[in-house]
Amino acid sequence: MIDLSGESLISLGQAARSLPPGRRGRPVTLSCLLRWVLSGVQTRTGRVYLEAVRLGGRWLTSREALQRFAERLTPEPKDAPTAPRPPNARRKASAAADAELQRHGI
Repeated sequence: MIDLSGESLISLGQAARSLPPGRRGRPVTLSCLLRWVLSGVQTRTGRVYLEAVRLGGRWLTSREALQRFAERLTPEPKDAPTAPRPPNARRKASAAADAELQRHGI
């Protein structure tokens, strides 16, 4: 939750302009940040929302909230997907499994 007295509040437009460009060099838009606030972003562990408050008809967030949002979206190394095995290793594992099944008469 945003601490109104202790965090540096910025508008969603200011937040969008402070972020680096996204895909194909396109800037992050105000509607994108509003989507992060209202709908969140789906991750492997659930939805992550950008913290924001509505004051005087304006949506405000904070630099600290952007930092927390980025940290929650970034997977921990233990959560990162493992690289697939090389084809040769897959063939060897498949042959070993096949031999084990044949030993059991399956």
